[in-house]
This record gives sequence, C-alpha cells and structure tokens, in this order.
Amino acid sequence: MTSENPISAAQVDAVVAEALAAIAAASDLTALKSVRSSVLGEQSPIAGLNSQLGKIAPEFKAEAGKIVGQARGSLNQAYSARETELFAAEERAKLAAESVDVTASPLTARIGARHPLALLQEQISDIFVGMGWEIAEGPELENEWFNFDALNFDVDHPARAMQDTFFVEPVESHLLLRTHTSPVQVRSMLEREVPIYVLCPGRVFRTDELDATHTPVFHQVEGLAIDKGLTMADLRGTLEHFARSMFGPDAQIRLRPSFFPFTEPSAELDVWHPGAKGGARWVEWGGCGMVNPNVLKAAGIDPEEFSGFAFGMGIERTLMFRNDVKDMHDMVEADVRFSEQFGLVL
Repeated sequence: MTSENPISAAQVDAVVAEALAAIAAASDLTALKSVRSSVLGEQSPIAGLNSQLGKIAPEFKAEAGKIVGQARGSLNQAYSARETELFAAEERAKLAAESVDVTASPLTARIGARHPLALLQEQISDIFVGMGWEIAEGPELENEWFNFDALNFDVDHPARAMQDTFFVEPVESHLLLRTHTSPVQVRSMLEREVPIYVLCPGRVFRTDELDATHTPVFHQVEGLAIDKGLTMADLRGTLEHFARSMFGPDAQIRLRPSFFPFTEPSAELDVWHPGAKGGARWVEWGGCGMVNPNVLKAAGIDPEEFSGFAFGMGIERTLMFRNDVKDMHDMVEADVRFSEQFGLVL
C-alpha cells in the first residue's frame, strides 16, 4: 500500500486554478452557462477527483475528501459570484440601452391604417349579412373542374388558355390559381342545402400585366342565390339595394344583355354614380344573370324545381370609380399615405 495520498493539494489547486480562470473568462451569462458543465459538471476534473475518493486507502480518505470538498465549494462560490456580477452588468447595459433622453424632441409614430380594399370588402360583406346572406370562402389553388367545367365553360373556351390562367405544373394535375370566386359558388351548392344565399369575396389571379387599370392579383365579390321561384326581378332588386348602399340613395342600375357561360340570361351591370367626381355618370360595374340550368345540374340541384341568380364585380374597380382612384399601382405598392386617405380605421 502506498505511503502517499494519491490526491494531493497541489493537484487539486491546479484543477481549481484552471476552473477559476474559465469562470473569470466568461464574458456574459450565456458563456458562463456553457462553462458550468466543464468546471462543475459530471465530466469535469473536480468531479473526476471526487470519484477517486472511493478508491483510495482509508487512511487518506479524510484528508483527500477535505481537500476536494473545499475545492468544490470554492468553485461553486466563484461561479455564483461571477453569475451575480454578469447579471448585474447585463441589467445595467439593458437600462442604459432603454434610457430616455427627456430633453430630446419626441418622435411621432405613424400608426398606419387598414388597406381600403379590406375596408371595402368588409363593408360589402356587412351589407349582405344585413340582408340575411352568408359569407362563403374557398381555396385560391383550385381544381379546373370547379373553376371551369362546373360553370359550363367549354373545353375550348378562351379563358382556359395559358395566356389567361395561371396553371400549376404539371398541367395534368388540373390545378390552377382561381380566375374568379365562382368556384366558391359551386362548392356552396355542393355543400349546402337549398335555399342558398351566399356572398363570395376573395382574391383571384389572371395573367394580366400590372398597369394603371389591371393587376394579375385582384379581388372579386360574387353573390349567389338559389331558391324556389327566383327571377330577374329578384336579381334587380338585390343589386339596386346593393348599389344604393354603396353609392347613395340616388344611385340607379341598368342591365344590358350579355353572355356568360354560367348564367342564362346574362347581363352587364351598370350603375348610375351620382357622386362621381366630374359629374354623375353611368359606370360599368360587373356582370350578372340567372344561374344556367347546366350549372345547377352540375351541383346536383334540379333546375325544374329551383332557380337562382348570380352576380360579380371587382373590388378594385369599385374602389377606383367610387373614390376616384386613378392608378392601380396605388393599391398594390403598400404606401401608407394612400391608405391614410381613407381614414385610420382599426
């Protein structure tokens, strides 16, 4: 049996000195936490010395245990002291960074404003909710059947072409970015029980160049009513109420014969805008008509028992002629000065 203590004071002092140097070198709390495992953790040198205590001769255990215990205690104290010191330093730095110069001129914060398109879409929705209609939404990435086939578009209809529609590759997937919100009408007919009265606002996509009057991404609002005995008179009454809610009690509408695959008969919708800048005038607003029987059949609704009407218009176009906005760029460039003109509505 050896006559010397295998754990010497010099050996422990060397471990402690190295650990204290590592603790002192930590420049912030994050660095100090990473040091902890190397100086006090289970794999640290001081932990290794502690594990040797069980292997040494009984006559040396008391002395060795005292040396190692004192060393471990001094390291814990040094760690706690450094932690307190670094925490205080970080608090001082934080307070300094957050200090306010009360003699400086105040900065005026611009609180911004909601986009007028969002406000207009909300206003339109409120009008129809007040009439007892429901708001319906659907996916922007749509199946070709919902976007075209169910709406009575022929397979060779020009609107299906790549120059009008954003198709998603591979084309065989029959997926596209919806070109109108009419697919939401189809989904509503498939998912809801008749009678159906839904308003379908949302974002749509077409391959137009961005210019003063066009944008490849814009917003539409479409309405669909399916019930027994609905006629063009119901459509006209609904649109007159809508127009007067939007443009004032003196607003009028007129319907001009037109053609759309999904309505028959179809009409172009004009509105007499009494408050237009430059004088009251007729403005083309959107399209409308009675739901084509083929569309009702595609949704599983008997056209002999039920009829319906539909309409749709662009929200950007409505904003342009209602509020005399001259350039579509103003709506898409996210300039808060444009939105502020319409009021700071939360």
